[in-house]
Amino acid sequence: MLRYFRKLFDMNDALQNILLRNSPRELSEPIPSSEEMELVYKAALRAPDHAWQRPSRFIEVTGDGLKKLSSIFKKFALENIEELSEEVLAKYEEAPFRAPMIIILVSEIKEHPKVPEIEQMFSTAAAAENILLALNSLGYAGVWRTGKFALDDRISRYLNLPDNQKVIGYLYVGTATGKQKKIPQLEPSEFVTKWD
Repeated sequence: MLRYFRKLFDMNDALQNILLRNSPRELSEPIPSSEEMELVYKAALRAPDHAWQRPSRFIEVTGDGLKKLSSIFKKFALENIEELSEEVLAKYEEAPFRAPMIIILVSEIKEHPKVPEIEQMFSTAAAAENILLALNSLGYAGVWRTGKFALDDRISRYLNLPDNQKVIGYLYVGTATGKQKKIPQLEPSEFVTKWD
């Protein structure tokens, strides 16, 4: 383990940032400033984007916006989820308050002969990872969540999105607090097949 951290110490900052990123259990204030978020979104828009379709859109939710999102989650759940218990409904209603900022990840799908819908959604997913890495580099943290309110065309209507915009997830953003999760040390050879 010590050898691993010595290697990290010798690496460049960008690689260390990737290897040390984590999804914390708890998020609180402070959140990034407007100037910091400008940099974060610039990093997001550097994601791979076949044929320059520019599919990624972001809805930044803070303050009273979290109450609005909570109401949307509650309404969506009541109208679309069967056998919904009061306990689960309360959980959905409280979900936006787990962090002081939420970034809703949206893909705007365009018809293109060489870029299918799934590839445009992959581009937004890559943008989301860039956001998480940018936040980490600035001393903040984020958690990517999906669940019932993502990857479902019906949620777009509740968010007043056009028909060609799809929600692929939610980034919960803030400052990591509490006990941090241990980052597992995975052995690349267990995941990589080499064709020589």
